[in-house]
Amino acid sequence: MIHPERYLVTSALPYANGPLHVGHLSGAYLPADVYVRFLRIMGKDVVFVCGSDEHGAAITLKARKEGVSPKEIIDKYHTQFKDSFEKIGLSFDVYHRTSEELHHETSAAFFKNLYEQDKFKKIESEQYYDESISQFLADRYIKGECPKCGYAEAYGDQCESCGSSLSPTDLINPVSVISGNSPVLKKTFHWYLPLDEHEDWLREYILKGELDGKEHHDPKDWKNHVIGQCKSWLDGGLEARAMTRDLDWGVDVPKDIPEADGKKLYVWLDAPIGYISATRQWAIDRAKSNPDFSEDDWKKYWMDDQSALIHFIGKDNIVFHCLIFPVILKSHGDYVLPVDVPANQFMNLEGQKISTSRNWAVWLKDFLERWEGNEDSLRYYCIKNMPEQKDSEFTWKGFQEAHNNELVNNLANFVNRVIVLTNKYYNGVVPEFDEDISLEGNDDMGMPSYHETEMMDLFDRLDQMCQSIRNKELRAALKQIMEISSYGNQFLQNHQPWKLQKEDPDTVKVVMNMGLQIVAALSVAIYPFLPFSSAKMRQMLNMPELKGEAEFLDLLDHLCEGDHLLDVGHKISQAEHLFSRISDDAIEREIELLKKGNELEAEAGSEFIPLKENIEFEGFAGLDLRTGTIIAAEKVPKTDKLLKLEVDLGFEKRTIVSGIAEYHPADKIVGQKVTVVANLAPKKLRGIMSNGMILMAEDQNGRLEFVAPPSDFENGHQVR
Repeated sequence: MIHPERYLVTSALPYANGPLHVGHLSGAYLPADVYVRFLRIMGKDVVFVCGSDEHGAAITLKARKEGVSPKEIIDKYHTQFKDSFEKIGLSFDVYHRTSEELHHETSAAFFKNLYEQDKFKKIESEQYYDESISQFLADRYIKGECPKCGYAEAYGDQCESCGSSLSPTDLINPVSVISGNSPVLKKTFHWYLPLDEHEDWLREYILKGELDGKEHHDPKDWKNHVIGQCKSWLDGGLEARAMTRDLDWGVDVPKDIPEADGKKLYVWLDAPIGYISATRQWAIDRAKSNPDFSEDDWKKYWMDDQSALIHFIGKDNIVFHCLIFPVILKSHGDYVLPVDVPANQFMNLEGQKISTSRNWAVWLKDFLERWEGNEDSLRYYCIKNMPEQKDSEFTWKGFQEAHNNELVNNLANFVNRVIVLTNKYYNGVVPEFDEDISLEGNDDMGMPSYHETEMMDLFDRLDQMCQSIRNKELRAALKQIMEISSYGNQFLQNHQPWKLQKEDPDTVKVVMNMGLQIVAALSVAIYPFLPFSSAKMRQMLNMPELKGEAEFLDLLDHLCEGDHLLDVGHKISQAEHLFSRISDDAIEREIELLKKGNELEAEAGSEFIPLKENIEFEGFAGLDLRTGTIIAAEKVPKTDKLLKLEVDLGFEKRTIVSGIAEYHPADKIVGQKVTVVANLAPKKLRGIMSNGMILMAEDQNGRLEFVAPPSDFENGHQVR
């Protein structure tokens, strides 16, 4: 879709069971906000929706741990999310929540429509049941080892380490999160969405950008890792997925459907429909305040093939937004499908993965409280280091350097010099100048005037920035803006108006007028990225604050025609600081707070990790632990953590797949003594039959080390 009539942009609904951190911000929220703000100042029709995801087992699990109701949990975090998003400048048209009656009504009606069209299959199956609490376990109530990467704390629906979508029965050695007991399988039934029946059109849609035999979008616009993950799932074969759960918290399956009692909608059916209910709420609110609009206006954005639906998400949500939700939408039959799903990778922190459980994070709420007035600094650094194609890194020193060197020394310095000198030389009035004066000394050669050439050059630079944003290459676009500011500083430095004013005031007018035109252009260009700074710059220029009403489109038209952005005679205001330097002490305090918080969390964790229930001696005696030596090791292709090991047990050699590559590279562990669970049932992992398990110890930071026998022990001896 090259020229859609309108855009519907969504950010992933944050899950209301814990605070937001900078990884969330740079993953799904800032990129969407930058893109939407750009669309608005380019005169596009766009609606930007989001809201809190407030159902699912993790909410009830959190409530159970804290001894409160699920409602108290979601109210706490919804309020916190909304407040933080407003303070950091996210420009949602609506921020909704899935606990609202409108959402329950929308989701239930959606389910019923699919049910009445026979899009589901009712399947009886065995699912995990915790006998100690007499409860079926939702996916998030089960943990175990991920079969794809070996991560020991994978949930029953997804591995948060490798991002793979899972089913509870995929897990190795599953346990109940509630009780710590091993669950049993018990019969129940659910309505399933047969994803396997949709593989053919999904392949055309994802890989070729075609839908129902027509061109839908250009797949080259999609990020390689998004296409790659989808292709991997399609090549592996999709399976039917349950769309209901046995839960007591969530959206009810409509009561008039037979056997619906006790069944709730699966959160990954309910949550993306939250985008639809949020858009409905936006239309209702707008119609109340303006009789020219209708409550049904939401349909234009969801049911008109001239609407472009774009989902901004993190990479852990790719399968849901690119495969499962499109199947849900197409099965309904009336809805558009996304033309792009620009999923970002993950942001790490000070050399480690961000971890909510270890309190290793820069929490958005805390930042906004401690760094009030520096919201644009955080926006800038997160965009500069946005994990668009690969994982990126947040460091406090990097934040300080970007702020001081780029925002203070570059952008703020240029703006301040132009505003201060204009007030000093011309009492704040934009100077008139002789357009025939050439700053390059070629005014008698029939060359274009400085004004024409410089304005066209500025147009070219801004046009490149626009193309980068259209391509969702926001890091590149931000860099291009800062290069314009750098050029402005260099322009002033080359001509040194503070020295030239006495001997050649006419040339200084040329220089200062051009400097003002650049500042005016930057005040609009930075709006998608640094909206608070844009407002300050507009105030200094005595220009109206931007409202997202095609102002950038107007600016480009002016530049293309060689017109002034600030007219001669316009009176600007006084200079004010855009940014102030950040001290070393302030950064050291943040680093210490981060370390202390992590240490306290680790200590608390080590004190309160519960023991599993007692077992009889016979249970332990059933394990056959043997000493061995790794004699060969290699990385399993297309995985980050899995190694294929050859282990000598003395009496035989075994192939074992182990998820230890993150801490133990293949070329470093040949010859390593190990302890092997030798009588573990064989299991195929990534196409390799694994015949045993290497015994490892894990510290509070997740690091894995070998539980190894002494080096002089021979291979094959029992460990008991």
